[in-house]
Amino acid sequence: MRRAGRLEVGETATGYAIRDGKARIVCIAADASENAVKRARGWLEGRRALYIELPYTKEQLSEALGKSGCSMLACTDFGLASAFLNALAEVRPERYSQLAGEMSRRSEKAAYRKAKGPKRKPGRETHE
Repeated sequence: MRRAGRLEVGETATGYAIRDGKARIVCIAADASENAVKRARGWLEGRRALYIELPYTKEQLSEALGKSGCSMLACTDFGLASAFLNALAEVRPERYSQLAGEMSRRSEKAAYRKAKGPKRKPGRETHE
């Protein structure tokens, strides 16, 4: 999914995704430094992206993503973020089920808006 542009891996790329308003969820490794956690929470202040502390270590995250020393990532796609949180909710429902429900709601809302099409001002219908 990195090649598709759906994941931003690392602190710098995650920060840019949050700042640009593209991040849907921000995931932090369980053993991330306090500085990294503080930085991520600071970036998310006033933003709509969800903050998720993963049950995985930096080493496990780095191995799964193919990038060394990775402690955070941002997902920029509603569908992928929703699927990821649903998978986490199956593993640890007490911790992730509420976040999965919220992301599913946001994903459905985004799909509805996309299917509805762009907003059109009254009187500016296309003439054919």
